[in-house]
Amino acid sequence: MSKKADKKSGKKDSQLILRLDKEERDAFVKLCKEQDTSAAREIRRFIRDYLGEHAES
Repeated sequence: MSKKADKKSGKKDSQLILRLDKEERDAFVKLCKEQDTSAAREIRRFIRDYLGEHAES
């Protein structure tokens, strides 16, 4: 399967585990729900944006 076809399938095959305060996590998850999104989606968006801003040219 080509990279393009694999990316298009939307399958995620890796995890990033991080530790943060329960209160901070709960507030983030609550805010995401209020904005009709998910915490995972917003974290993935942040990572893509960050990589785009800091990619070597």
